[in-house]
Amino acid sequence: MERRTIGAGALAVGAVGLGCMPMSWAYSGSRQRGEESLKAVHRALDMGSTLLDTADMYGPFTNELLLGRVLKERRADAFVSTKAGLLVGEQHIVANGRPGYVKRACDASLRRLQTDVIDLYQLHRADPEVPVEETWGAMAELVRAGKVRALGLCAVGARGGRRSGARLHDVTLRQLQRVQQVFPVSAVQAELSVWSPEALDALLPWCEARGVGLLAAMPLGNGFLTGTLTPGEGFEPDDVRARHPRFTAEMMAANQPIVAGLRRVARRHGEDVTPAQVALAWVLAQGRHVVAVPGAKQERWARENAAAAGLRLTPGDLAEVSGLPSAQGSWD
Repeated sequence: MERRTIGAGALAVGAVGLGCMPMSWAYSGSRQRGEESLKAVHRALDMGSTLLDTADMYGPFTNELLLGRVLKERRADAFVSTKAGLLVGEQHIVANGRPGYVKRACDASLRRLQTDVIDLYQLHRADPEVPVEETWGAMAELVRAGKVRALGLCAVGARGGRRSGARLHDVTLRQLQRVQQVFPVSAVQAELSVWSPEALDALLPWCEARGVGLLAAMPLGNGFLTGTLTPGEGFEPDDVRARHPRFTAEMMAANQPIVAGLRRVARRHGEDVTPAQVALAWVLAQGRHVVAVPGAKQERWARENAAAAGLRLTPGDLAEVSGLPSAQGSWD
């Protein structure tokens, strides 16, 4: 698989990584099976999807424990990315950016992941009660202690930016400018997909100007861009899409032209090429520091996603995908 670099340290990873959250959190709990997830991780590594993206809050904690079972055997094959800064309660999630907490969280993640170093440690969300420079400074100390190789920041989500009337990533860009003065940012994780291209406006140019990697989260639009979801079929109560405005039956039906366009491009590249692979190839074509991080919990999806790294879209294909109808449905 093609390898791409993240940050000034030129950390190399496969162009398509593996988002591990669906294995333990947020998507269809009844379909989460540990052994199948382990096969998915092994398959991803076999195919060069070296970046494994997790967080301590996924589960919580169980996703890191699951990955630890693989890393115990294959640490040299993997680029480990995990996150800290969010605490999960019974009915809520809160940020915690206190320096002491961040350091303890790192040690706990190292134990669960069964490794002595985390390749990329990301701040999941800044704590509004703690200056982000203090949190980032504590994370920088972890690098100097040899527990972490590089630092990353997760972009503030769509809701936070749009409620204020600002451009989507204005808050994240301000945070990046602040933490960059403390310690270099190696990667920014933000949603980027055919139906959510907003990161292209200002966030990706900021990253490209500094050699910072952009980890494209949800590049398959929470599964919508795969073309495998049926409008009106519904989701399990614990699935985040059950409460997502774009996943109502009405909005899923209204956005089918996007999937149809991806399917049309896929057919030109062969019977085995899927809409999901076209969607991933489009994301990868947006910049040389972009790494797609699709989530998967089954071996066949990990294999299909990894194979997308070899799909080369023509300039005409890219223009056609970029010209597809904008997604309908609010994120708020």
